[in-house]
Amino acid sequence: MANVIIVGAQWGDEGKGKVVDIYTEYAKDVVRYQGGNNAGHTLVVGNEKTVLHLIPSGILHEGKRCIIGNGVVLDPKVFLEEIDKLKKKGYLKNDSQLVVDGNVHIIMPYHKAIDIARESNSGARKIGTTGRGIGPTYEDKVGRRGIRFIDLIRPEIFARKVKEMLPEKNFLLEKMLGCPTLDESAIIEEYSAYGQLLSKYLGNASKLLNQSISEGQNILFEGAQGSLLDVDHGTYPYVTSSSTIAGGACTGTGVGPRFIDAVVGISKAYVTRVGEGPFPTELNDEMGEKLRQAGQEFGATTGRPRRCGWFDAVALREAVRTNGMTGLAITKMDVLNDLETIKICTAYSYRGEMLEDFPQDLEVLKECKPVYEEVDGWNCDLSKATSFETLPEKAQDYLKKLEQVTGCPAVLVSIGPRRSETIQVKNPFN
Repeated sequence: MANVIIVGAQWGDEGKGKVVDIYTEYAKDVVRYQGGNNAGHTLVVGNEKTVLHLIPSGILHEGKRCIIGNGVVLDPKVFLEEIDKLKKKGYLKNDSQLVVDGNVHIIMPYHKAIDIARESNSGARKIGTTGRGIGPTYEDKVGRRGIRFIDLIRPEIFARKVKEMLPEKNFLLEKMLGCPTLDESAIIEEYSAYGQLLSKYLGNASKLLNQSISEGQNILFEGAQGSLLDVDHGTYPYVTSSSTIAGGACTGTGVGPRFIDAVVGISKAYVTRVGEGPFPTELNDEMGEKLRQAGQEFGATTGRPRRCGWFDAVALREAVRTNGMTGLAITKMDVLNDLETIKICTAYSYRGEMLEDFPQDLEVLKECKPVYEEVDGWNCDLSKATSFETLPEKAQDYLKKLEQVTGCPAVLVSIGPRRSETIQVKNPFN
């Protein structure tokens, strides 16, 4: 038995979907433990591309059970659309393959309206939210006034909760944010219908997962976003609203930490960021644009162009520590194929001082300048490599350098978007 957590090791968009898709082969259950449809996982199977926002990537494997854990916030309309698209492609033939925990909190129309209005009113202080209502939903969850999945599928309880909540939300929208109010009856009618359609997916994630553990089955925990967007450990306030690091897998599913065997951090061979916030290695030049185009760095959820930069070992070491990572999966190595030289940030320079640790103080981080080591590129195609040893020597050297500067071994290397374009150095389930 082995239970493995997959986390983003940077600012999200690291290619977790592909890695989860590969590791699903070894697991019985694949469980999403936090975030909402502000995240997008893009998978390429054969020549077919599938983008998932809520449902775990394991759904593309027949016979695997995919669970939405209690730490997730769920937009029922988006969820139903995703289910419909998967079924049209021939996936999710058996509805028992998908389970939603009853304690999952529901993203309501007023959450999205508030999210968008706040961002548009923020001016220069925008945080780069996707406007999907994620933050306001987590606010209501922590404020003990949220609506859960178990409430959504019970029409009388759902209607009562909407009637209790909407006057306050409409006051906020109209009087403070200058936006139109929302219609109570329309919300109740639309979302009650969603609840009835989704009721068949209700389950107890903690009970099901712990039962699998007792039976000696493997579980794969799938995170969204990245470690540096964690609400506690990220570049606050330019973060998401949930616990993206490995610890969130336990609180977001009801599985105790003693049952976790490995934590694999997903990291690009360079780094990207979407939205606002400090980004020490960002390249606002021709090289940054070259990485963006070669890596097709545009958001799967929003389509926004991603900010691109060289690999940041300082930030990565922070993620290794906060997650207790046992291995790194390095993605998009192929994006660097035609570069003569590649830079790696190994430290920051701040007002003449050398920093090797990621600063907590955002004002300090904003002033940090990257200190680079330059290494030779491999300047050739990697697609024919089938093992670490068959990679070009310079590519091997680059990976060894990343292991050295982060203090974490590489367990998987992605050399292209397809499943077959992957080198497994060490399987975390073994």
